[in-house]
Amino acid sequence: MSLLLTLISLVLYAVGLFLLFNVLYLLFFALAGHWKQAPLAPLEKAPAAFQRMCVLIPAYHADAVILETAPAAKRHAYPGQMQVHVIADGLQPATVAKLRSQNIGVIEVAFEKSTKGKALLVALQTLPAESYDVAVVLDVDNVMDTGFLTEVNRAFAAGYRVVQGHRTAKNVDSPFAVLDACNEEINNHIFRQGHASLGMSAALIGSGMAFEYGYFKQLLQDIGDTPGEDKEMDFRIVKDGVKIAYLPNSYVFDEKIPNSKAFTTQRTRWIAAQLEFLKKYFWEGPVQLWRGNGEFFDKVLQTLLVPRILLLGVLGLFLLLSLPGWPAGPPTLFWAGLLLGTGMSLLISLPGRMYNRQVGQAIWHLPIALGAMVIALLQTKKAKTSFLPTPHATTSAEAAQH
Repeated sequence: MSLLLTLISLVLYAVGLFLLFNVLYLLFFALAGHWKQAPLAPLEKAPAAFQRMCVLIPAYHADAVILETAPAAKRHAYPGQMQVHVIADGLQPATVAKLRSQNIGVIEVAFEKSTKGKALLVALQTLPAESYDVAVVLDVDNVMDTGFLTEVNRAFAAGYRVVQGHRTAKNVDSPFAVLDACNEEINNHIFRQGHASLGMSAALIGSGMAFEYGYFKQLLQDIGDTPGEDKEMDFRIVKDGVKIAYLPNSYVFDEKIPNSKAFTTQRTRWIAAQLEFLKKYFWEGPVQLWRGNGEFFDKVLQTLLVPRILLLGVLGLFLLLSLPGWPAGPPTLFWAGLLLGTGMSLLISLPGRMYNRQVGQAIWHLPIALGAMVIALLQTKKAKTSFLPTPHATTSAEAAQH
């Protein structure tokens, strides 16, 4: 029996060290996110020229939504040249015709297995490369805030080749939408602002991002069927030694998921992508670190992070198991400290405007979200055979611009 307890204890200590790494990583970058970030360029200095912008919106079976958001993008005020192109995957002929009648470009695509990365690559191969300097990527439900493209232009004038805007919630009309909005802002603070404050690359988020046109086409070559094209590009960019700028005050409004079913679908795709890149790049991480590429190694470390809702659930479980009477593994104070550290990292990552009653009420739905995460973890194989798109609802595009 003592040998069995020893083995159990060793396993629990190993798990504890792994979870300690998770907590310290989140806490470190959560604190770093409160350090001042140097401006990309002097605000009083106007760019010498305006980049020619190509706004790309992949639309997968989302006719009603794209008929709202594409015209809103078309109306976006930008002093330079800008053209909106919808990448139509499964849109109805009537939708395509209506978009074209509004002088919105439409590139029709069809795949055996649809992915956003492949759709974007086809668009870049179809459009005349000499016509654009910058490609901006929006999700089908996204709406750009006033001045977004102007700030993107400023970043490119400062010399950046890849830029990530501040994606934020367009709607908080259900408890799960509120939780999703909180998760978005925590990600922004830790993986974008926290890294940018230390002079590191911000993480891409899949939309509200802009690329030097030719470089974007290069990044998407052989992108394949991955459900996480943004993460693949993350690795390729830091391997190239290119810095990703973050624009914390330049917003793109994004629709948040309405219920636990949509939450499960979305997280299934995210977890599948994380596991894919953990497997693909784990051993290359130390090699790149040895070569001096710490940012690549950091991206690999991110693939080791347990999703935060699962982290809270696992730490709570181990805390209960470690209560007096349990003879193996770290003491109760260890697990309590990790749980407290996780909670602190999340709380200090939330913007002040989210300390409100609505968020407090949504927190009571965390156990349901935890259950949905467990289901998502168990069905990650689905992401290999299906696109698993997040469902979208129509919303007034203008209402999103606060």
